[in-house]
Amino acid sequence: MTEAELAVARRVKGFMPDDEGLALHEAGLAGGEVGPLLEIGSYCGKSAVYLGSAARARGTVLYTIDHHRGSEENQAGWEHHDPEVVDPATGRMDTLPYFRRTIEAAALEGAVVAVIGDSPTVGAHWATPVGFLFIDGGHAEDVAMADYDMWARRVLPGGVLAIHDCFEDPADGGQAPFHVWERAVREGFEPVATTGSLRVLRKPR
Repeated sequence: MTEAELAVARRVKGFMPDDEGLALHEAGLAGGEVGPLLEIGSYCGKSAVYLGSAARARGTVLYTIDHHRGSEENQAGWEHHDPEVVDPATGRMDTLPYFRRTIEAAALEGAVVAVIGDSPTVGAHWATPVGFLFIDGGHAEDVAMADYDMWARRVLPGGVLAIHDCFEDPADGGQAPFHVWERAVREGFEPVATTGSLRVLRKPR
């Protein structure tokens, strides 16, 4: 990554520590050798900078899928709510303007394709296989599992699956992403690396 890209990634709103972001970038580079990159859950674009940089380095693109209305845990009254991203005209969360500014500031508009919509709706009409999948959308059990159901089958052989906020100990955080990781392992994905709460797997060839 360039210093300019790193500077943008580090200052933008988000929930990814720097070491996890750099590990995500490396995973994106590996997956980008197989096919395009895709992430579920973009928020204000922090992870999209790490992954967009990887996509550009591999001569491919990153698709980012998000309705930009915030996950359950981002809503008012919840731990990760940020009133700055609430649209005063509607009273609803709207992270899309922040996301667009982030990608522009990182000079990654040619490598990052924003898909505005919820994961199940987009996935029902998606036909492009991917070399890399990052699951980081809603963290409720049914939502996280639905994202895995919808998208994991689209990872090409040899491709990479990354899952964020995997906490083995319930005292450290919610369990849904960790349960997704456990299921991916049961279904044949091979664990590759763990950095903080980020877990990376590869689909066998």
